[in-house]
Amino acid sequence: MNILVLGSGGREHAIIKSMSKSEKSSTIYALPGNGGTSLLAKNIAGDVNDFDLIKKVVIEKNISMVFVGPEDPIVKGIYDYFKLDD
Repeated sequence: MNILVLGSGGREHAIIKSMSKSEKSSTIYALPGNGGTSLLAKNIAGDVNDFDLIKKVVIEKNISMVFVGPEDPIVKGIYDYFKLDD
């Protein structure tokens, strides 16, 4: 399964490190990620609050799961944004 992790901090790095150990994870992407995450995932330039960009990445990379690290996108409604397409 392809996974997208939103964020660029230590929390996201730890999550990516744990997810990378799973046999179920195929490719892990980090948006925007950092130098440490680039060792375990493919970083994608962008803003965690750019929901249109995130949706484009999810579709293009065939993402099965999105992990949202920072609180800001959650507060701004990323869950609801994706639920609108259901």
